[in-house]
Amino acid sequence: MTDSLLHDPRAASLALVNGLIVRGRRLHRDLAEIRIWQHDCAAAINELSGGSKAHWLSRAFSNALLVRSADGAAVVEASAEEIVRRMLEVLEQARGSIAGLDGAAPAPMDAPAPHRFDFVDDVQLRPVLEQAFEESGRAFDEGDYERAMKTACGIIEAILTDALEHARGDARLKPRVPADSDMNGARASSDGTRGFSRATLSFDDRIAAAEAAGLIRGGCARLPAAARAYRDSCPATAISERDAKVARQVLRVVMRDLDPGR
Repeated sequence: MTDSLLHDPRAASLALVNGLIVRGRRLHRDLAEIRIWQHDCAAAINELSGGSKAHWLSRAFSNALLVRSADGAAVVEASAEEIVRRMLEVLEQARGSIAGLDGAAPAPMDAPAPHRFDFVDDVQLRPVLEQAFEESGRAFDEGDYERAMKTACGIIEAILTDALEHARGDARLKPRVPADSDMNGARASSDGTRGFSRATLSFDDRIAAAEAAGLIRGGCARLPAAARAYRDSCPATAISERDAKVARQVLRVVMRDLDPGR
């Protein structure tokens, strides 16, 4: 500090305040940069998690922005320094997850669409089933277990219906029951296969018919009561995470049964 400032309190005070203002503006710019960086991180996390708030990466990002108060009860906003530190930890987790993918790199944006339902005879039904399969997964990730379960059951019923309707011309799908037996509404034909009526059979009937025809094994026995009654518009009880999870697992089992080469 110069002699003039030492002997001029007003000038000294102005110099002090001016210095603080300069430092404050620098910090303000730094905070603005932090906000921009945080916004870019949020956009990246949203893309990597597929827009699902229930995805582990989305939850980690949200948790990085909050801290517990001293008593551990209320949730308060974290400091800028703490946010940056936590966000770096989340990004490290994301980097590790991406690096662990096959080929150590994420799939390109123009990667070919999956073909999970090529075994379905109805070609026009295949893309509908692919979309429904993805929708069931998204619903499960978002915690909408009723939609996840009902969509999975709808897919099961659709692929069983397709298999039953097209079983007549496929020798490997001949039923393992006597030709004159009744399969819950399916009618016997002269060649020992079954004609199939789309309108007359319930979900349970279609499962039983497919099992009797040797199209699927006993995987559907795991379906909970709520899944078997999935057509009901108002379920008797709330659909649990387990109900949805089991229905989606059974769907994969049925897909493997109908497409042994999977």
